[in-house]
Amino acid sequence: MPVLLALDSSTDTMALALVSPGQTKLFEAAGGAQASARMLPEIKALLAAVGLQMDELDAIAFGQGPGAFTGLRTACSVTQGLAFGLDKPVLAIDSLMLVAEDARAQGAGDDIWVAMDARIGEIYAAHYRWANGAWVAVEAPALYAPAALAAHWGQPAAVAGSALTEYAAALGSLGTLANAWPQARSRAAALGALALAAWQRGDTLDAAEALPVYVRDKVALTTAERALKALQ
Repeated sequence: MPVLLALDSSTDTMALALVSPGQTKLFEAAGGAQASARMLPEIKALLAAVGLQMDELDAIAFGQGPGAFTGLRTACSVTQGLAFGLDKPVLAIDSLMLVAEDARAQGAGDDIWVAMDARIGEIYAAHYRWANGAWVAVEAPALYAPAALAAHWGQPAAVAGSALTEYAAALGSLGTLANAWPQARSRAAALGALALAAWQRGDTLDAAEALPVYVRDKVALTTAERALKALQ
């Protein structure tokens, strides 16, 4: 079994997983601006807890997005720095697929829409299906207005993610969605599972390819744009 370090800071939660023979160590804490300061010390603590050194890693996995811009850049820069320094490959993990994996572990089933709050009145969403022991992206991650997403997905078999509570009025209350999973149980556990699956498929990349996936071109609205959106 490989030794894999996986890290994600695409949301307000920083998630770390260390997959090694016989055990998987997990860590979760507040992300956001704190992730850049805490990530490396917590990685070292995880390795120390199982008696491993950095150079014993086989690969480094990272949540590539979509998600918070600052968090994505933190995960990518730490991954690139470690991978270049240790001469190790990287594994790119779809950050929305991570939400689907967490929901599946909670019993959501094998056909899941993920809807995550993208701030400024928008949602990152994607449709995934579990088939033959792996996730398939039926619809790749994209950016939606809440009402547009509700019209687009019709009657989803299951929905997971933070947008369910943030945009409940537009998406449908949790009571009207038959299979809704607004809260993550363990992003770190899902991250570790996806990292191991990626390794087993041979999805390794060069460190230079540890790049974020953005589906939004701008991170903030101008004052005029905010005023216009408030009137809509």
